[in-house]
Amino acid sequence: MSQFLETIFVTHPLHGMLVHFPIALSVVTLAFALLALKEGSEAFERAAFYCLVATAGSSVLAAMSGYRDVLVRFEGDAPLVPEKAFLGVTLILLTGALSLARALDEELLWNPRTMVLYLSGMLGAVALTASLGFMGGIILYGW
Repeated sequence: MSQFLETIFVTHPLHGMLVHFPIALSVVTLAFALLALKEGSEAFERAAFYCLVATAGSSVLAAMSGYRDVLVRFEGDAPLVPEKAFLGVTLILLTGALSLARALDEELLWNPRTMVLYLSGMLGAVALTASLGFMGGIILYGW
């Protein structure tokens, strides 16, 4: 059992396993929000909110595991680390702020005064995760 745990938590990079969650969740968040608007569905809006919260949480886990992998697997010398760190923190702050704003105002998506900004934030999260994924590919496979 200890060899299994060592393989999971020491030998195999956790970051590569965790990064797929914020990427997928950010896309699904935007998709559910757009479906909510198209269908006028509170259920889709609520699903978008839950996915947004999950995006923020999984982004924190991906960032922590990425920092660990830079230290352990790359001995602190991986390319694009400052850029990825900046974009990762921006993603965490953006999704966290959007989650908090939506938690405080359930009408955020339905209010014409806030709808565009809220959807733009979701689109920004998708763009950030796509950029982070692209940069991760450069780190692993080169340019």
